[in-house]
Amino acid sequence: MIAVPGFAGRRVVVLGLARSGLAATKALAAGGAEVLGWDDSAKTRDVVAGEVALRDPTQIEWRDVAALMLSPGIPHSFPQPHPAVAAARAAGVEIVGDIELLARAQPAARYIGITGTNGKSTTTALIGHVLASAGRTVEVGGNLGPPALGLAPLGDGGSYVVELSSFQLELVTTLSFDIAVLLNITPDHLDRHGDMAGYIAAKKRIFARQGGGATAVVGIDDAICRDIAAALRRHGAARVVPVSVAHRVAAGVYIEGGRLIDALDGAPEAVMELADAPRLPGLHNAQNAAAAYAVVRRAGLSRGQALAGIRTFPGLAHRQELVDTIDGIRYINDSKATNADATEKALACYEAIYWIAGGLAKTGGITSLAPYFTRLRHTFLIGNAAGEFAATLDGKVPYTRCGDLAAALEAAAAAARAEQVNGAVVLLSPACASYDQFPNFEVRGDAFRRLVGGLRGAHRAGPATR
Repeated sequence: MIAVPGFAGRRVVVLGLARSGLAATKALAAGGAEVLGWDDSAKTRDVVAGEVALRDPTQIEWRDVAALMLSPGIPHSFPQPHPAVAAARAAGVEIVGDIELLARAQPAARYIGITGTNGKSTTTALIGHVLASAGRTVEVGGNLGPPALGLAPLGDGGSYVVELSSFQLELVTTLSFDIAVLLNITPDHLDRHGDMAGYIAAKKRIFARQGGGATAVVGIDDAICRDIAAALRRHGAARVVPVSVAHRVAAGVYIEGGRLIDALDGAPEAVMELADAPRLPGLHNAQNAAAAYAVVRRAGLSRGQALAGIRTFPGLAHRQELVDTIDGIRYINDSKATNADATEKALACYEAIYWIAGGLAKTGGITSLAPYFTRLRHTFLIGNAAGEFAATLDGKVPYTRCGDLAAALEAAAAAARAEQVNGAVVLLSPACASYDQFPNFEVRGDAFRRLVGGLRGAHRAGPATR
């Protein structure tokens, strides 16, 4: 277990007691702190009551508190600070996040941080996989997987590969990343950052305090990130490594003609066919692969080690995850696609799609996906969005209102088997939140996996019953 130093015999308040907050209470207590915890959810408080000393923040004397450890989902600025944050600030109490506390607890380790509006989870997991495959000591987590303070202590020679949301970055105050990655920026979380400028400022914090031996890997295919890369070159001390799937770049990594091009240290050289990494389909994953390649090469891996790791990447759950191939039909779990922008990336990867979509619709629905409708053989609609999506598809794409996921998968599988189209995929990419029928996208994706497993079982049993 990681023990957070610096607070022995002092009081620390942890606000938010889900994964990251609960791990923080244990790590702070292991370092000798007196830990008081709180969560605004009574249900969560009931769950952790035996593990954490609970104290209502309104009943705390904040002048006696050394620090407030804030879970990233809790607002500390926009739309307005949580009352506990306001009280802590008024008393001059330090406000930190779990990534910052990890850095203080493990100062000798190397830190690789990954952020971006899209793709950061896959890139984080891919970097961790490549480094581990090459024999490096590595822990992967943060916004993805285990919380930062739930990771193993590494010390000198180990590397933490951490996914970072904009919320987490705002709570990092002293950590300097050895390698920092910014993949892309598009509008997101504006309710929490006030406006686009606030969101961009939060993302840029990943490059704060980088020194001359550090590396800044920047995807330059959007104008915002191009400007950030240019500013880092002018004013930053770190080496800037550009990554692109649309343009040739000097001293960086780019994609051209379906190949990964290494131009890090000299003349550009094609080093890999992206088709050799089947669990990284689509142009968005090409950017993830290029960024990961740049990171691990800068981390000291050889070209061969980097490419071997990319080729063997098993993929990330719920993100275009190939669940099974039955009778030549691929079943793809893309439950993480909770909006049309994410679903667009999946639709762009396949030509004959039996699409399962629906749930709680986001603003704009699926109207932006019209350019991909010609790829849809049939759509199977579930959840609250079924009516809205049906209206968008009407007269353009055949559709069936199925109600729930089980019915949709059964109908999609039957249609795909009947039509026997080359390259057919049954794709769960809902373009919706899950909360009408599932607690989260993970549970929805797990249900899809189980249901596909049932299809596989029926397929195996078939010949014996004839």
